[in-house]
Amino acid sequence: MLKNNNKIWLIMSMTLMAGQVTAQQHPITYPDTRKVDTTDDYHGTKVADPYRWLEDDHSAETKAWVDAENTVTQEYLSKIPFRSGIKKRLEELWNYPKIGAPTKHGNYYYFFKNDGLQNQAILYRTATLGGTPEVFIDPNKLSAAGTTALGTMSFSKDGKHLAYLLAKAGSDWQEGFVMDVETRQLLSDKLEWVKFSGLAWKGNGFYYSRYDKPDEQSKLSKKNEFQKVYYHKLGDAQEQDELIYADKDHPLRNAGVSVTEDERFLILGTSEGTSGRELWYRDLQNPAQKDFVLLIKGFSYEPEVIDNDGDKLLVRTNHDAPNYKVVLIDPANPAVANWKIIVPEKKDALQGAHTAGGKLFLAYLKDAATTMYQYDYNGKQGHEIKLPGIGTASGFDGKKEDKEIFYSYTSFVTPPTVYKYDISSGTSSLYNKAAVKFNPEDYETKQVFFHSKDGASVPMFLSYKKGIKPDGNNPVLIYGYGGFNIAQTPGFSVSNLYFMEQGGIYAVVALRGGSEYGEAWHKAGMLDKKQNVFNDFIGAAEHLIQTKYTNPAKIAIRGGSNGGLLVGACMTQRPELFKVALPAVGVMDMLRFQKFTIGWAWAVEYGSSDNADQFKYLVKYSPLHNLKPGTSYPATLITTADHDDRVVPAHSFKFAATLQACNAGPNPTLIRIETQAGHGAGKPTSKLIDEAADIWAFTMYNLGMKK
Repeated sequence: MLKNNNKIWLIMSMTLMAGQVTAQQHPITYPDTRKVDTTDDYHGTKVADPYRWLEDDHSAETKAWVDAENTVTQEYLSKIPFRSGIKKRLEELWNYPKIGAPTKHGNYYYFFKNDGLQNQAILYRTATLGGTPEVFIDPNKLSAAGTTALGTMSFSKDGKHLAYLLAKAGSDWQEGFVMDVETRQLLSDKLEWVKFSGLAWKGNGFYYSRYDKPDEQSKLSKKNEFQKVYYHKLGDAQEQDELIYADKDHPLRNAGVSVTEDERFLILGTSEGTSGRELWYRDLQNPAQKDFVLLIKGFSYEPEVIDNDGDKLLVRTNHDAPNYKVVLIDPANPAVANWKIIVPEKKDALQGAHTAGGKLFLAYLKDAATTMYQYDYNGKQGHEIKLPGIGTASGFDGKKEDKEIFYSYTSFVTPPTVYKYDISSGTSSLYNKAAVKFNPEDYETKQVFFHSKDGASVPMFLSYKKGIKPDGNNPVLIYGYGGFNIAQTPGFSVSNLYFMEQGGIYAVVALRGGSEYGEAWHKAGMLDKKQNVFNDFIGAAEHLIQTKYTNPAKIAIRGGSNGGLLVGACMTQRPELFKVALPAVGVMDMLRFQKFTIGWAWAVEYGSSDNADQFKYLVKYSPLHNLKPGTSYPATLITTADHDDRVVPAHSFKFAATLQACNAGPNPTLIRIETQAGHGAGKPTSKLIDEAADIWAFTMYNLGMKK
């Protein structure tokens, strides 16, 4: 696989005795949120925005509002009698060694390990497999609260240097550093204002993407424009870096590069959003070629260079293949008519292509679960990698000289397990098995299918403790995402395990908008078809009620980011169907998302209110604009963070203020605003546990769960 291909992918309960004072019985006094007379004209339609002032995350008034809302939320949560017991059990479950799959670079094997409750996983290395590991990088020493996290890392081809990025307090802004591998000493190199970037080595330096230095006051909210690609030579100051690519005519495009393993081809990928890519290349062995040459014109498809085979390029693409295929392209004759099909499109969707040992490793999804196959570069199928069950496998990356590689496997009831794979024989052997303090034999997962509103068949995974009966009274948490061509596949979570441990059913729906069934599935849930996603999610809840698993008083729904939008849309469209709603870092204002940070890139997925036709369907489901006064809404706990510069917290702020003003029922409508955290990546373990304890306390209390 190309080096550093630039890609922009959570009880205890107790029986309440008669006469006991509970959190719900205390009336909640919400902060008095000031309204302003702000109205926008969208193509002749006037839309009020009374809480526009909450978009200013630097104002003293906004900060005072955040403090007031957090105080109300914490007062409510503090009255839930089993909250501390939840946190204690979560800490017990969380406290097990987590070891990642090793990769070999130069003379060492590198792997991540978290002893249990460390805020950040530590990068270790060892000279031999099974040898005594030594600490290579410990992010926990970089900040007192554990809020500095390792981001993208890339070793030089000879394994002598490591370039890596650090993210602070969850922000997407990152700083770059270079380490001498043998001495573990940092070099003088330092990069700033790096964002949405890979690190692609070539010779004595590497390529990366960055923006111009932003204004300090608006760096977490201002629209990101004019991304550029640079080459950094070791030892140089950043001001000396060579500008490789810039596009002065298209400020709203992303640009990133990758390098083939033999460092011959430099591949430039540009995009106008989260879907669609254009590819350019430079043959670095040809000194006369100074400019990029168009390889695949954008932006209708999703091409991705896997590797080169001599002077040709292996590419994964959905061009005339919604489920993707692998083709061989001659850069000198790149017209589609000249492409050679190496691995044709199949019934299952090809999710990813990896390389190791001179072989291709292709990952497919069969009803949202991984299947893996090994091919040669000519398209001849070799081994099928036998996986332990219905789950998700990842890894399978290596170098051409590798004889063995490592991969991880997980499912809803299987903690991540590392396997060593022999490329020649196609056999896997157990390398490391996690020791979580639970018995996986006590739990099970099954997959069910139901029909959505338009008749589409939609899969859903149900995981729970064995022995649960369909008596119509089981507590259920339904999770979904449904967008951006991202698949929801089986994965283990000690937080979700806790809910199942207490008798809950954890349901994950493979909604349209994802990649579970290829590009056709994705397109069926984007732009003017986005309502399909909400219908699928609503259909999942209705199916669980119809099949006697649960009832509306026992259903919680959860999702983050685009999934936060999902929860917001469904709770406004069908408030009576759900008891608890948990929208996290959600895109709630569908009329203004494009005005902040990287939000403009989502217009290819959602559309934009700047377009008159697209405004018409956006305003119909925008969560913020579909809250209605006098409506009884589910018990809602909105979660966001002060350093979220992906989906700016103003989305959640405005939604919370509006929800509190509109809600006419008895259910609490609260917002929890984390500090020194962002969209989610790199969040320290301590904050993850605190947040999970609060979410489960709120959820289980309002579902009436009893031990």
